Amino acid sequence: MRALKTGFLLTALTLILVVGGQALAGRQGMTFGLILAVAMNGIAYFFSDKIALASSGARPVSREQAPRLYAVMERLAAKGSLPMPKLYIIPQAAPNAFATGRNPSHASVAATEGLLELMNDDELEGVIAHELSHVRNYDILTTSIAATLAGAITWIAQTGRFALIFGGWGGGSRDDRRGGGGLETLLMLVVAPIAALLIQLGISRQREYAADAAGARLVGHPYGLISALEKLGAYNKRIPMTNVSPANASLYIVTPLSAGQVFTGLFSTHPPLPDRIAALRQMTVTR
Repeated sequence: MRALKTGFLLTALTLILVVGGQALAGRQGMTFGLILAVAMNGIAYFFSDKIALASSGARPVSREQAPRLYAVMERLAAKGSLPMPKLYIIPQAAPNAFATGRNPSHASVAATEGLLELMNDDELEGVIAHELSHVRNYDILTTSIAATLAGAITWIAQTGRFALIFGGWGGGSRDDRRGGGGLETLLMLVVAPIAALLIQLGISRQREYAADAAGARLVGHPYGLISALEKLGAYNKRIPMTNVSPANASLYIVTPLSAGQVFTGLFSTHPPLPDRIAALRQMTVTR
């Protein structure tokens, strides 16, 4: 069901690009916007792991330095028939973790020092299983496709606004003006990028739910992840993270909060923690 919802949202993004893009910028403008977005996100897809790890301050860690983390990762990777990812430690007191990499063969998992200190073995196992599920489900690929489509829609809308400001309403042909009125065009300029953003966020949230469920199945039960999410929610409100790029915030298992920041609501890349916990508790009923 999660996969179907994600597919539906990706289809909706594609429809917005095709219908809205052609209405705002014509076939050539839509094509150029898509090519530009594909190029930009292709670069991000192949190098986003290095960018995310470098910007978070993550450093590679050896088995001798983090034997507990290696033991959990090796056990779960073997259980999930996955290659062993590269492991990193982030020097932050707030508990958190993220996975990155374009496929299971190029995956990295980074955990904060606070996560290793504050989580017991069951909770750490739940967090690592969640991150491995992102890798196993090719979520980086899915979110890259969503970013490509949303980026193209946003570029087209920005180009349309620029043309509207400097070219006025009379730049199009008579047939173009008959095809859509000024109000319709104005709505597309404003509504299309907002709709694209909300759909992109919806895809991100669906992938979080899917990783929670897949992680619980990988471990064999959801209890460790439930407890971990409860701890993560509580500690991240009390211990802010520093130097977190907004572009990388969506990678973490819970949204990292900076001092004085309230990052919840409509534009969050993550579902509310109570909803995620409730979905995991439902697994204990239906198993």
